Amino acid sequence: MQQAMPVISIHNVTKTYQMGRVLVKALQGVNLTVDRGEMLAVMGPSGSGKSTMMNIIGCLDVPTGGRYLLEGEDVREMNDNELAGIRQGKIGFVFQTYNLLARASALANVEMPLMYGNGRNRRARALEALDRVGLAHRAKHMPTELSGGEQQRVGIARALVKEPSILLADEPTGNLDTRSSDEIMSVIQGLNRNDGLTIVLVTHETDIAQHTNRIVSFRDGLVVDDAPVAQPLLAGQHA
Repeated sequence: MQQAMPVISIHNVTKTYQMGRVLVKALQGVNLTVDRGEMLAVMGPSGSGKSTMMNIIGCLDVPTGGRYLLEGEDVREMNDNELAGIRQGKIGFVFQTYNLLARASALANVEMPLMYGNGRNRRARALEALDRVGLAHRAKHMPTELSGGEQQRVGIARALVKEPSILLADEPTGNLDTRSSDEIMSVIQGLNRNDGLTIVLVTHETDIAQHTNRIVSFRDGLVVDDAPVAQPLLAGQHA
């Protein structure tokens, strides 16, 4: 039986930035594969290269060297329009700071990615995305009327509204208390286990990483550890 192609396949990827007269080697030959439906955490200290790697995975940046194959297609061979199409369709982004429009309702915030291009059934699709994160009943509320955890769930719904196959979450619990963090991880685990989304999550928190199935650790622009989580924590078990 033929083995399925990895959704993300990174081969000896390097990334070098020119900072004045200095060359900064952010990535120094990274190898990484992610299978469809996996949920993994990316960890590492500041300056380790994990954010650069996430930008490349998300097609926000391209490698200096090496190959990045996204569903079998070489990202370095794509033009700007093709990269934008990947970001708009295949990949959803969740950020630590939510990035919600303060004067727009939860529903309007989730609708935003559908404002350009084909906006058919925009409101229905946004309501469905809010329902997936358990917030359909808060659709008309403004961000200031929502807790931090609820705001982050709106951010996740906004990432889901275009039905991506990959979710990239950058410190999604970084601004939240323990209970809200658990609620967010419960949502993310559900998207992975029930909906089959491939999820790559950056975190500094070991306990958050333990909710995933695999932890990839970066240091000095390299992967220094890549190991499965023996018994992933199940979110939503708080008292």
